[in-house]
Amino acid sequence: MEAILFYLVSTCAIVSALFVVFSKNPMYSIISLIITFFSISGLYIMLNAQFLSVVQIIVYSGAIMVLFLYVLMMLNLKEKDEPLKGSAFRILATVCGGLVFVGFVGALKGYQQIDFPNNPDSQIGLTKNLGHLLFSQYVLPFELAGILFLGALVGAVMIGKRDL
Repeated sequence: MEAILFYLVSTCAIVSALFVVFSKNPMYSIISLIITFFSISGLYIMLNAQFLSVVQIIVYSGAIMVLFLYVLMMLNLKEKDEPLKGSAFRILATVCGGLVFVGFVGALKGYQQIDFPNNPDSQIGLTKNLGHLLFSQYVLPFELAGILFLGALVGAVMIGKRDL
């Protein structure tokens, strides 16, 4: 059952990622990217990384995609405004794509199989363990990050207030 679910979610992620790349309409690309992010979040859940899955949904599907949609609506793209791309552009794109493909083949040539244990620790990736680790071993960096975010928030309010 787990293998079927993995293949279903990963196929959904790959197909929606291809729609992102090959879609002519930018709005369809953004919606496909949201579907890709949710599919990747499903893969994180299958890896027992619930916190990473929730962060994926909140940060990428929520905040960044809202930003993309907002910018897309502000740009008001029309197909007639697009300049025609000549054959030199297509040749350059093909050469760049070929170089990337050669790089991937070279990277896969040196690939070595890594043997993982059959029974991985099922407690890795749980939110409870992450919270315990943050408030015990990494409490000082966690507090410093909070102070840094507070300073950034106060600075943003002060900059915004000056313009009023």
